[in-house]
Amino acid sequence: MKLVTFMKESLPSLGVKVEEGIIDIASALSSQPMQHVPTEVMDVIYGGEETLSVLTDFISTLDISSDSPYMLNEKDLDWGPCVTNPSKIICIGLNYRRHADETNAPYPESPILFNKFNNTLTGNLCDIAVPRETNQLDYEVELGIVIGKSAKYISKESALDHVFGYYTANDLSARDLQFKTNQWLLGKTCDGFSPLGPYLVSADEVGNPNNLSLKTIVNGEVRQDSNTSDMIFYCDEIISYISQYMTLSPGDVILTGTPEGVVLGLPEEERVYLQPGDEVTVEIEKLGKLTNAFVAE
Repeated sequence: MKLVTFMKESLPSLGVKVEEGIIDIASALSSQPMQHVPTEVMDVIYGGEETLSVLTDFISTLDISSDSPYMLNEKDLDWGPCVTNPSKIICIGLNYRRHADETNAPYPESPILFNKFNNTLTGNLCDIAVPRETNQLDYEVELGIVIGKSAKYISKESALDHVFGYYTANDLSARDLQFKTNQWLLGKTCDGFSPLGPYLVSADEVGNPNNLSLKTIVNGEVRQDSNTSDMIFYCDEIISYISQYMTLSPGDVILTGTPEGVVLGLPEEERVYLQPGDEVTVEIEKLGKLTNAFVAE
């Protein structure tokens, strides 16, 4: 299932993508009431397979022709982040071999962890302000994981059983702020630096997360073009590793690193960082295209 968050009267509301368009679940419920049907994405994540089953059963009762009153056109949506309130945003640094190569960094012996906060969350087609404190804003297409089951000390073999779904993310990075100190946090946590979406795709629709093509397009030019198979630490390894140190809970999100092709990987004289007026699309196979325009703060 492909879940969507869109804003309705300034509040996040749940949609489900089908071939005919986007089902506005709250509007559909007003026309056809049914108990225990969620109207926000976090409720679906917390409820897991049981809630997904309820949602599937409800959708099966609906008229989903394009002219139904609760069917929306994607072009008309005011998008929100596909995960609206994660308790943790955990990111992995230097997790692609060719990305480490292009930045002349050694392959890490264990996953490099850092975190972001909810102020960084935004959605598809939302404008992102370029902070006035940076001149080196970089893009990073990344596969995102959403945890669906609470657990600690997860084995590698069972790790993917704890995944609710996956999404496309852009781990925006202000390089001058990132390397201002030996902690990366400052360059990673400016407002709007974690656009997520457009869809949260349930794990059963994705299959193997470590064989997905992913790319970044800046103003129509392909900048990153790789595959998750180039990861140093695969998704199951990442989940298991993190869980040795902290409990992972439903709704936690993990950004799994970016491949080669970032601005930072170019020779210094060739680096052209993002500016107001630029448009960036990050895309992952099976998960969809996430597009944002950049504006002056």
